[in-house]
Amino acid sequence: MINADQGKHQISKHIYGHFAEHLGRCIYGGFYVGEDNTEIPNIDGVRKDVIDALRELKIPNLRWPGGCFADTYHWQDGIGPKSERPTLVNTWWGGVTEDNSFGTHDFLNMCEQLGAEPYLAANIGSGTVRELSDWVQYVNHDGQSPMANLRVQNGRDEAWKVKYWGVGNETWGCGGNMTVEYYANLYKQYATFMSDWGNTRGIYRIAAGATNDDYHWTEVMMRDVPHSLLEGVGLHYYSVLEWTDKGPAVGFSDEQYFTTMKRALRMEELVTRHSTVMDKYDPEKKIGLIVDEWGGWYNVEEGTNPGFLYQQNTMRDAMIAGVTLNIFNNHAERVKMANLAQTINVLQAVILTDENKMILTPTYHVMKMYNVHQDATLLPIMFDNVDYVHGDEKLPALSVSASRSEDGKIHISMVNIDLEKSQTIKLNIRGMDLKDITGSILSSGSVQDHNTFDNPDRVAPKEFKDFKMSKGIITVEIPPYSVIVLNSK
Repeated sequence: MINADQGKHQISKHIYGHFAEHLGRCIYGGFYVGEDNTEIPNIDGVRKDVIDALRELKIPNLRWPGGCFADTYHWQDGIGPKSERPTLVNTWWGGVTEDNSFGTHDFLNMCEQLGAEPYLAANIGSGTVRELSDWVQYVNHDGQSPMANLRVQNGRDEAWKVKYWGVGNETWGCGGNMTVEYYANLYKQYATFMSDWGNTRGIYRIAAGATNDDYHWTEVMMRDVPHSLLEGVGLHYYSVLEWTDKGPAVGFSDEQYFTTMKRALRMEELVTRHSTVMDKYDPEKKIGLIVDEWGGWYNVEEGTNPGFLYQQNTMRDAMIAGVTLNIFNNHAERVKMANLAQTINVLQAVILTDENKMILTPTYHVMKMYNVHQDATLLPIMFDNVDYVHGDEKLPALSVSASRSEDGKIHISMVNIDLEKSQTIKLNIRGMDLKDITGSILSSGSVQDHNTFDNPDRVAPKEFKDFKMSKGIITVEIPPYSVIVLNSK
């Protein structure tokens, strides 16, 4: 049952955010090919086909420059004449030399091209309070000041007014191996000196949050940090088989598929329990839960640099994306932003590139189908689930979320993760007389199917008509491992 005339929580468009780290071929060769590249059409060095694809996706925000890379990154190395910028070794990802040719101006100008909000991840692990304070001033201050003057000198008169800032990344691990008690004090120090610098929208400071089920981390951050200094608390979680052997991205077994789905569905438990901790200290839900790294993680493709995290993207990844986004939608009261890891050529990417070629992955198609939910009102939904059984274990086969956009249109997204069985669901739409419904489906002949540079459209959405409407009830047959979105006209 869907109560189309109810609903009070907005599904923030920022739940559909993305992540771009200086890792493998995400930035260089992915987003950025250089201003002098005459083989690949670009705008100031950024691939035009990538810009067009991400605009179509309605990408709401983009997190940069990391990830683990963020806590080795010093932003002043990436401004000024490119020929004069220092290099560094990317010790986290492949040991390659980073030439800093893609820096603050490049990223923020690219976000303007994309129509996306920038989300800057600050260096807490090896940086300083002054370094972060200066970065905020550099990108946000329109008046006379040392950093604003330096920005103008480097070719940008108008401030970018960046709202979203991550204060460190994975400080429990690659961001400094800190205890949460230590980090909470450090966070307060850094957050205090992040002045607004005339950004009338205000600064939205996001604390480096827990990994997986570390509820103590969330507890300490909510308890010990004054809420006047805190707008969001992060959470990182990947659908990984085993960290010691993540399994293949393609050619996985049915057992590995089932386990991956079990891992993906655990996001429901994590979001619920972290939210419960936050509710104790913030019952009005003013502070957002920010799941700024999520997605599937497998072994790298054979023959590629193990530090580049390049993996293919199959219908299994479409399942991960569909169920995870439904979970975020249904927790819209607390989840205010999320960032799929990562945008191009890394982990569960929405785009893969090879020189001048580009393909869109099944995950891309799911996120595009789902973008109708962005900033729509979450609708209450109740349904009797069915089991996806594998051996002696079972999982809920169906995942559903629904919303009503500002123009009154209803959107329903459904996923069937079962490898073998179609599932029939009956949706009783109450409170609205729906007459015209359109549908799209992402499905394929095998859960292993994926797009390649030789066959870029093997997996792509198609029009879906296999549903019936009668007296306000929509009956839908959902094929195995498929994603369906229905929209009212």
